[in-house]
Amino acid sequence: MGRESLPVPSCYFLPVRVYYEDTDAGGVVYYANYLKFCERARTEWLRALGLSQQALLSEQQLGFVVRSVQADYLASARLDDALEVRTRIATRRRASLVFDHEILRGDELLFSARVLVACLDMRRLRPTALPASLHALLESQA
Repeated sequence: MGRESLPVPSCYFLPVRVYYEDTDAGGVVYYANYLKFCERARTEWLRALGLSQQALLSEQQLGFVVRSVQADYLASARLDDALEVRTRIATRRRASLVFDHEILRGDELLFSARVLVACLDMRRLRPTALPASLHALLESQA
């Protein structure tokens, strides 16, 4: 971990450009790709905190998996749109985090989701407590 002195942002912002590969036959962003944008935002948020999911996996055999998703599709994004994915932690639990995501085009809300992510011991594929260093880092935000 090593970078616990970094401030924890209350909301992480990830810019995303819509590419041709993100769209469906109708020229709009394919519905599953909104979830991919959210996944990227969670990963980049952890990276901004100095955390590597690969290091957690290789050094501590810990991984994060999506347990549940509640999503609302409000408007369509199209090819070349500049989007912003906003990510914040709604709830911290012993072995999981609940993230709230919003995807906007300018001021227009296109998509929102609540995602429950569980921390797993990848050797046993069972839930396990968040690493103490991550828990402490997140607690410093409160």
